[in-house]
Amino acid sequence: MGLKPLFLVPLAALIASPAFGEIGRIKTTLGTASVQRGADHIPAATGQELLAGDWLETGKDGRISLTFVDNTRWSVGPDSRIALTKFDYDPTSQRGSFVAQIERGSIAVVSGRITKTRCDPVSESSCGVKLSTPDGDVSPHGTRFIIVVPR
Repeated sequence: MGLKPLFLVPLAALIASPAFGEIGRIKTTLGTASVQRGADHIPAATGQELLAGDWLETGKDGRISLTFVDNTRWSVGPDSRIALTKFDYDPTSQRGSFVAQIERGSIAVVSGRITKTRCDPVSESSCGVKLSTPDGDVSPHGTRFIIVVPR
């Protein structure tokens, strides 16, 4: 019996980790917009929790605005498909990594604390922000920008 509480503490810490929990929330939606989580397509709704691995999809009349836990803010434009591939952020150290794939569409970004992560290429293979598009990758370091990926 004495081992059960010791086992639950590491398990609770793992479950509470951003890699396994909420990475952000939808602030507003307009028109046709959904979140694909696994095989499920969930209509996008204000206040909806986002998880690593989710896909954001908007129709020709759709838009989604969202805020991530590090205070990064996105506005996703019409006819977009974007994967939130990886999000791992430690609010105490304000370090982490964020990887997203923009398959098509557009996003306007106001970067948050995670883009200010200083990467050590020797000890950390994955840190900061990486946004992949069919034409190349972007790794911003604290700024505002727009990415457009035509169909």
